[in-house]
Amino acid sequence: MPQSLANLYVHLIFSTKDRRPILSEKVRPDLHAYLATVLANLDSPAIIINSVEDHVHLLFKMSRTVTLAKVVEEVKKSSSKWLKTQSPEFEQFAWQAGYGGFSVSESNAGQVANYIRRQEE
Repeated sequence: MPQSLANLYVHLIFSTKDRRPILSEKVRPDLHAYLATVLANLDSPAIIINSVEDHVHLLFKMSRTVTLAKVVEEVKKSSSKWLKTQSPEFEQFAWQAGYGGFSVSESNAGQVANYIRRQEE
């Protein structure tokens, strides 16, 4: 086969350090946009991103050339640095060390997207 193909959907979840409820409604839209940009730069386009005060959910199509560990590292590192510049309340911001990454079938991606969309409920 002369070319490679991958169609992988990933549901990624990670929390603020110590599950601190610091992600205010004011910062979330810009955070989501920033996370989507980081994913796009990794050739892993976002389907949907949403969050509540203490954690984030991302559904994206995984690049065939980047590992999940690298995506998580870049997303968390970049967004943490960015958040620290947004307001004095974020100067000490950090994400929790761990994460949950789950494969999602293409046929279930819509259901997962709806679950993520309705996080605050």
